Amino acid sequence: MSDHKLTPRKIQILKAIVDAHIAHGEPIGSKYLSQATGLTCSPATIRNEMADLEEMGYLAQPHTSAGRVPTELGYRLYVDALIHQYNVTKSEIADINRQLSYKLSEMDAILAEASRLAASNSDYTGIAFRSSATGARVSRFNSVYLGPRDFLLVLSFEGDIVKSKTVHLNFHISEQSLIRFTELLNLYLVNLTGDEITMPTIVRLEALMGGAAGMVHPAIKEIYEAMSELDTADVRLDGITKLLQYPEYSDMTKFRGLLGALEEKDVLVDVISSHSGDSDGIHVYIGKEGDGDVMSDTAMIFKNITVGTSQIAIGVIGPKRMNYSKVIKMIAQLSEELDRMLASDVDALPPGE
Repeated sequence: MSDHKLTPRKIQILKAIVDAHIAHGEPIGSKYLSQATGLTCSPATIRNEMADLEEMGYLAQPHTSAGRVPTELGYRLYVDALIHQYNVTKSEIADINRQLSYKLSEMDAILAEASRLAASNSDYTGIAFRSSATGARVSRFNSVYLGPRDFLLVLSFEGDIVKSKTVHLNFHISEQSLIRFTELLNLYLVNLTGDEITMPTIVRLEALMGGAAGMVHPAIKEIYEAMSELDTADVRLDGITKLLQYPEYSDMTKFRGLLGALEEKDVLVDVISSHSGDSDGIHVYIGKEGDGDVMSDTAMIFKNITVGTSQIAIGVIGPKRMNYSKVIKMIAQLSEELDRMLASDVDALPPGE
């Protein structure tokens, strides 16, 4: 590498090339830059600067007669130092607020809606992530009487996570029995992990329920299942087929490799989990910064949100030439709205009656 310095003019030209490549997906030449951008220097000067940027590792030339494309180093500089905030239009902000205006009481619903919104507002693949909650403890039980043989059990966990389970019985119960059972669950099972719900505790619940003792085991089974679901990190993807509109994914062999990695989700879990607890900024992975060859043509942008003791993340996956400025601003806005609604909506459920 030479001793060329990254001057303000070189930075301006690099930014113009990244912007143009994001917009058109083609190698960018000096003639285009001199005619279609706000650069005031001559085509010859632009060519010399582009050659320097290539030698410095910020640009690459796919073919001898072609223009240049940004390298991962070029994208990294663009993301870290060159981005001007994208001015989200009032209509985009209103759309996000409108779609998030209803109560989001369950984490599953939050993840599904967050990944959908990230995809629909970016035209890339949306990601929503929830960290595992090993040793999850229920902070409150609520219930809803559905009929003589069915009731809804609502479990509020530490970290403001809410799960609901429908319990089916093979005998009839009254609403009063359900009220009594819910009171006992809050008395004996609150703040216990699954390992701490022991057989003596279950036997005690059965004894206290008397003639309705048969509802204890089906309910405990659903409680264990809800706790087990929280022990595994969850990743939701929305709009995977959106990637097919970009030429970078026209090679179906490479696309299938990427698709396999996304469906396995281990790559995403590893990358996002490496920033667990860091909710201060937006994280950008470009190409092989993500996971070797599988992500070589791909970029991932996400932001963590801390919810009590839990961690969720919202982001997108797309080509390396994605519109970083717009996506970063959108992720920041969406994360802010989710954070606000999570803070205000977690106590929306009525008390168990």
